[in-house]
Amino acid sequence: MQKQVFHTDKAPRPKGPYSQAIIHNGILYISGQGPMDAASGSIARGTIEEETRVTLNNLKTLIEESGYKMEGVLKVTCYLSNMDDFDGFNRIYGEYFSYSPPARTTIQAGRLPMDIKVEIDAIAGHTE
Repeated sequence: MQKQVFHTDKAPRPKGPYSQAIIHNGILYISGQGPMDAASGSIARGTIEEETRVTLNNLKTLIEESGYKMEGVLKVTCYLSNMDDFDGFNRIYGEYFSYSPPARTTIQAGRLPMDIKVEIDAIAGHTE
């Protein structure tokens, strides 16, 4: 099976030469999402909680628009610009993955693109 590029106007457009998501062999690979408003393309700056919520809403939009479900998320990688934000980030993250959460790695990335506080990428499969 060849890879299929997935795009939706309901999620932010990539700021570089990459796809919003790729589907290959039934697995959805989502590029890093940040706190960007899909309609305007501007960064939704705020607290770590606010930026995390916007970021996870963007991730959820890509997952659902591609025909997958949040329950099917297998792995996420979370990048924080400051690990002091971990607790606030984690509180919001838990609202989106409260039951059977995916495997996760969270790292401090130093400086993220456009000076955002959080970026998250994900891998999802279909749920039965």
